Amino acid sequence: MTKVLFIEAQRKDPININKKELAKLPKELFIAYSIQYKKLALAIKRELCKRVKGFKQVLGCTKLKTKYPILLIGSGRFHANNLAMQNSSPIYIYTDNKIQKIDQKEIQKLKQRKQAAISRFLSEDKIGILVSTKPGQNNNTLADKIKKKIEKKQKKAYIFLSNNINLQELENFDIKIWVNTACPGLAFDSNNVVNSDDIMPFL
Repeated sequence: MTKVLFIEAQRKDPININKKELAKLPKELFIAYSIQYKKLALAIKRELCKRVKGFKQVLGCTKLKTKYPILLIGSGRFHANNLAMQNSSPIYIYTDNKIQKIDQKEIQKLKQRKQAAISRFLSEDKIGILVSTKPGQNNNTLADKIKKKIEKKQKKAYIFLSNNINLQELENFDIKIWVNTACPGLAFDSNNVVNSDDIMPFL
């Protein structure tokens, strides 16, 4: 059996903290960070001290619920969008020594896309179920459970297993809606994909 060694890849930029930007943040908050920014996140945690009510590394599939505003240490909107869909509290991003707040209008658009995908799932008679073989993302048991529940509704369900899920390839199949059991971020990239957590209450 092949052994896999996972090594943390962190940015080597000098750690500079913009204290004026941090002063704009709420008095209490939860810090989330992607692994590349771990050292910077730890430095900011020390700077904010007792204001920090939680501290956690996030991945694309991370589930994080908190009552506190979230400060994400990282770049891009992928993790921020994921956190925003799970929490009603404000989401801030610390990137390039500046604080950016996720606009509520942007979050509302994501929620509308989510509801549209759920509506399509309920109306379609043929459903594809996406399963990843990647460690930490593999949900074969959940996929089987979803398939059985869909079939009880007199619908057809097909499981698609892949290491790298290419959304463009899904167009090659006669399926208009897909249930994602892998990384939740896939649903952000397609109007035809709905996450398993979103559709389970309807099954």
